[in-house]
Amino acid sequence: MPNSNDNPNTPKTLLCFDFGMKHIGVAVGQTITQTATPLTTIAAQDGIPNWLEIKQLIEKWRVNELVVGIPLNMDDSTQLMTFRSRRFRQRLITHFQLPTHEVDERLSSWEANDRRKAILKGAKPDQKSHAEAAAILLEQWMRDQR
Repeated sequence: MPNSNDNPNTPKTLLCFDFGMKHIGVAVGQTITQTATPLTTIAAQDGIPNWLEIKQLIEKWRVNELVVGIPLNMDDSTQLMTFRSRRFRQRLITHFQLPTHEVDERLSSWEANDRRKAILKGAKPDQKSHAEAAAILLEQWMRDQR
């Protein structure tokens, strides 16, 4: 019997990660609405998060798939953070055995900071901008899947 997750039209819940060495932004989204909501920022030490925190989010939101932002240079070349983000993605696959996708994250953090500045009328960006960047990435990924 085919898995309902194999059908691209089946509604799914996704978690998206804006990876960083000290902070990892997390957002949740639904394919049925094509929207994402910033959730939290998880502390990381040298890019390693508390895997239990991620597991709890996956269980709480009944996540079907994961998305990770991958930073590339404007000319499409890679950088050190590209490799670190891809290693984080591979660790997610190993830990949780869920379909895990990449999304190009160029400029998403700047967009998140700009959104927060507009909302907070000039306040400095904080850790919440990591989760907002993850939401922007997830909405971008869902748009690209259409």
